[in-house]
Amino acid sequence: MTEPTVHVPAAAEPAPAPPRRVPKDALWIVLPAGGGILLGALWWILAPGGLNLVSGNPALADANNPASWLPRDLVLAGLALLAGCFTGLMLDGKLQGPSVGRRLTLALLGGALGGIVAWLVGLLSAQLFGPAPDPALGPGYGFTLRSYAVLLLWPAATAFITFVLALFGVLSKKPVK
Repeated sequence: MTEPTVHVPAAAEPAPAPPRRVPKDALWIVLPAGGGILLGALWWILAPGGLNLVSGNPALADANNPASWLPRDLVLAGLALLAGCFTGLMLDGKLQGPSVGRRLTLALLGGALGGIVAWLVGLLSAQLFGPAPDPALGPGYGFTLRSYAVLLLWPAATAFITFVLALFGVLSKKPVK
């Protein structure tokens, strides 16, 4: 008798792994950091001591003038508040599901990173495009940030807007009968 031949199927090669994608939640850090670049450039363009488009006052155009320090910090503060409110509004629709805490934490960290990036881009813009600071005055003069608490306004505004929108969402639900 003849033995039947057994046909063993050839071992299939494993399919190549799909390219790793960045999780969608990581965008809550990446997008605010990218937005910080835009905010930093806007800060230098709008603020006294930079291009001074907000006030247009020639006395405030000099970055070494102490009268320009508060308005300069306030311009960055306003931009950070606006960005934080926008981030909070974008986060509002994402407050359901299992990863709510992670998304909120990443958005807050992204806002803090965006504020720091905005500050550094504004300083870099001043060094590249602005006049050189007077070395006789010391390192505290020139286009710089005086109040570092401004850097916390982006995540603070994000947290506040998220809290208010979540509170309105809870209060608007009708009671179950």
